Amino acid sequence: MSNTPFSEGIEAGRLSAAAISENFGDLHPRLDDHEALVASDRCYFCHDAPCMTACPTDIDIPLFIRQISTGTPEAAARTIFSQNILGGMCARVCPTETLCEEVCVRETAEGSPVEIGRLQRYATDVLMASGVHPFERDAATGKRVAVVGAGPAGLSAAHRLAMYGHDVTVYDGRAKAGGLNEFGIAAYKSVDGFAEREVDWLLKIGGITLETGKALGAGLSLDQLQTDFDAVFLGIGLGGVNVLGVDGEDKEGVDDAVDFIAELRQSDDLTTLPVGRDVVVIGGGMTAVDAAVQAKLLGALNVSLVYRRGRDRMNASQFEQDLAASKGVRIITNASPKAVIGNGAVREIEFEYTNDDLTPTGQTVRLAADQVFKAIGQTLDSDGLPDVVHGKISVDETGRTSVAGIWAGGDCASGGDDLTVTAVGEGRDAAEDIHASLMA
Repeated sequence: MSNTPFSEGIEAGRLSAAAISENFGDLHPRLDDHEALVASDRCYFCHDAPCMTACPTDIDIPLFIRQISTGTPEAAARTIFSQNILGGMCARVCPTETLCEEVCVRETAEGSPVEIGRLQRYATDVLMASGVHPFERDAATGKRVAVVGAGPAGLSAAHRLAMYGHDVTVYDGRAKAGGLNEFGIAAYKSVDGFAEREVDWLLKIGGITLETGKALGAGLSLDQLQTDFDAVFLGIGLGGVNVLGVDGEDKEGVDDAVDFIAELRQSDDLTTLPVGRDVVVIGGGMTAVDAAVQAKLLGALNVSLVYRRGRDRMNASQFEQDLAASKGVRIITNASPKAVIGNGAVREIEFEYTNDDLTPTGQTVRLAADQVFKAIGQTLDSDGLPDVVHGKISVDETGRTSVAGIWAGGDCASGGDDLTVTAVGEGRDAAEDIHASLMA
C-alpha cells in the first residue's frame, strides 16, 4: 500500500496515541487463574464431546479443560500442542463461535457455551511463558525436507517433521516468518508481538533452519528443491488478489485490504498510518471485517463494508459481523461495485443493488469514499506448481500432490476452508505422511 502521495482526506494521526492504544487493545484478554478455574468448571466433560468433532485439529477439548480445572494448565497445554502446535494463535483467531463453541452442550442447552477459546489461550500462554518447549526431538534420521512457506501450514509441518528427527529448511518470501498470523490478522487479535514470539518458541524444537526472502520463482526452483531434499511441502498460501474489474479501479486511494492489514501489523507507530475520512471496504469475509474495523479504530469517520450478497452468505462469522457493527462499521449487502469515480483519486464509488442470485436490479447508489479497500478473495500464482485445479493445488487427504515427493497444505491446497486452524491440521497431517514415506 502506497503512503505517498496521499489522496485528499487520507491522513495519519487522526487519533491520539492514547486513543489508538485503547482501540487496539487485546480483543479477548487472557483469563486469570481464578477466571480459568470458574470457566473450566462449566464443562460437562462429555464422553462423546461434539466440540472435539468440530475442531479441525482434533484437540481433546474435555481433557485439556479437565486439566485446567485440576490446576495443571501446563498439562492442558501439552494436550493442545500435541495436536496443534500453533494452539496459542488459534486460541486468539479461531472462529470458535462457529466451531467448537457452537456445538458445545452448554450452548445448545443454555445459549452460553464453555469459553473454549479463552481456556485454550490461558493454558498455552501459561506454558509458553515458562519458556519450556513441551516436545523433544527424536534422533536424527538423516533425511532432509524443504518447506516452502512459513505460515501456519508450513510451520506446523516443519515442527512435526523436526520432532521426528528430520532436518527441515523453511523458506519464505517475506522478511519475517508467520505468514497469515504475522501479516494478515487484525492487530487487536494478536497484541504484543505474539505471532513472532510463537514462531521463536516453535523453533525451540531444533532441527529447523529458517531462510527468509526466498520464494518460488524468486531464488527458489521447485525442481532444484526436489533434487536437494528428500521431500518438499508447499504451504505458500495465496499471494495474488482478485480484481474488481470495474472502471476506475486504478485510481489513487484504491488498495488491497491485505496490504493495508499487513502494513498495520508491521507498523511500530499506528499514529503514522494514514486512513481516510470515508472508507469503503468491498467484501464479506474475515479480511474485509478486519480491514473495516481497523480503519474505524484508526479514526476514519465513516466506514462502510459492502458485500454483493446477503448477510447470511457472508464468510465472516456472525460474531465478526456484530463486532464490526459495534465499532461503528455500516454493513451494506446485496450491492455490487460498478465504478470508481474521481479525478485521479477516488471520490465516490458506485454500487448496483443485486438480487440474491446476483442479478442486477438497475438501482444504484453512490458512497463518498477517499479510501477503498478490496477484500474480494486471493488467488494462487500457479506457474510451475503441480496440478492446479480451480485455483488450488490438487491434493489427496494426506496432502500428496500429483508429483511424487511433493506435498501441499493450507490455503494453497484443495480441501481446506481457509482457516488458520485448518491449515495447521493440514500441515501436521502432511508431515505425518511425509515421515511415513521417508521411513518406509
